[in-house]
Amino acid sequence: MASTLTDRLSRLVKTMRGQARITESNVADMLREVRLALLEADVALPVVRDFIARVKDKALGQEVAGSLNPGQALVGIVHRELAATMGELDAAGALEPPADIDLATQPPAVILMAGLQGSGKTTTTAKIAYRLTNRDKKKVLMASLDTRRPAAQEQLKVLGEQVGVATLPIVAGQTPLVIARRAMEMGRLQGFDVVLLDTAGRLHIDDELMGELVAVKTAVAPQETLLVADAMTGQDAVTMATQFDQKVGLTGVILTKVEGDARGGAVLSIRAVTGKPVKFLGVGEKLDALEVFHPDRMASRILGMGDVLSLIEKAQATFTQEQAEEAQQRLTSNSFTLEDFRKQMAQMNKLGSLEQILGMLPGGQKLKSAIEGDKPEREMKRVTAMIDSMTIRERRDHTIINGSRKKRIARGSGASVQEVNRLIKQFLSAKKLAKAMTGAGGRRQLAQLMRSM
Repeated sequence: MASTLTDRLSRLVKTMRGQARITESNVADMLREVRLALLEADVALPVVRDFIARVKDKALGQEVAGSLNPGQALVGIVHRELAATMGELDAAGALEPPADIDLATQPPAVILMAGLQGSGKTTTTAKIAYRLTNRDKKKVLMASLDTRRPAAQEQLKVLGEQVGVATLPIVAGQTPLVIARRAMEMGRLQGFDVVLLDTAGRLHIDDELMGELVAVKTAVAPQETLLVADAMTGQDAVTMATQFDQKVGLTGVILTKVEGDARGGAVLSIRAVTGKPVKFLGVGEKLDALEVFHPDRMASRILGMGDVLSLIEKAQATFTQEQAEEAQQRLTSNSFTLEDFRKQMAQMNKLGSLEQILGMLPGGQKLKSAIEGDKPEREMKRVTAMIDSMTIRERRDHTIINGSRKKRIARGSGASVQEVNRLIKQFLSAKKLAKAMTGAGGRRQLAQLMRSM
């Protein structure tokens, strides 16, 4: 996510922090580097100019000059102004809370989904339904108004079955307007809290698409009209958001495929150009891979400072208190097995890819650059296959795995005996590491263990 921009700005942040004295000259040098980094990231030129002007004004003011650590104060200004560019400030100059979905209306609240074909609109509709159902405990109905793309309505029906959300029964030959009215009627009669309308996309913006959207919006009076845009298209996503807002009227934007966006121009530009908040980020293909957009946290990620709060929230949503306590108890009682090892890997996988997790850790960008593509994920799959090829007794007691058993496990998982040996060694190291972290004098033992490893 915006990895190219993060690389450049995190190096710059390190230089800025080391400044013992701030002058007009070194501020100008720093801002020149920031300007180049933002332009290379495909951030809109007016946004870059405004950002640079705000930072320069504050950097040469009393806030930095009177600081005990001018370099740190300068980093703080860049962080705050980045967050302000992506978010909204209140009357007191503080950052407003993240913009969530507004459901404050007489049920059913209608959410109209718009966007171009290929932006991930239908999948995002299902992700929002999953979130509203599981997190907010809302009764949700989804309806596809896309009568042009082959099997679009069937796709939403299948996604509804996967997330456990009701979908409007498909009736062939109906127009989008008729489908929308039927969805509203079903929503009212059957007591749904939310009705999600997935409209048709096009390969480009045209009058027919806009006319259809305006007609549907007029008929259903949605509480939210959300644009789903592909973050990887950069400034094209910003231009599209502007055009949709002018012709239809938006309440927010959802950026998809953010995990593949190395530049980050759309994330940084949309709010400043359109005035509409980015409400969510699509960070993967899984139906729970939808993050609330926090401008301050995104600013921290872009500057290479990590986003530990989001990682904690993800972990809390993935692991229950009971699971955490059970895992800790097994670790401290020395009863941790290969079976537990596999279970922990499966739970870690729910947090996202290793690249995403490292992106949320301070300094994680350096570790990310040392990782070869999806090698960690492939390695985890191989480890899982080897453990699955073991008997229950072998998983629970690794000491019985002798030479002949290793050969059988290797054959069953398509691995070599050397790889099975390496797995057992990794398991023992992980077990020792975890015990050192949870036991008495854990920090000292952990340091000794890391040196030996």
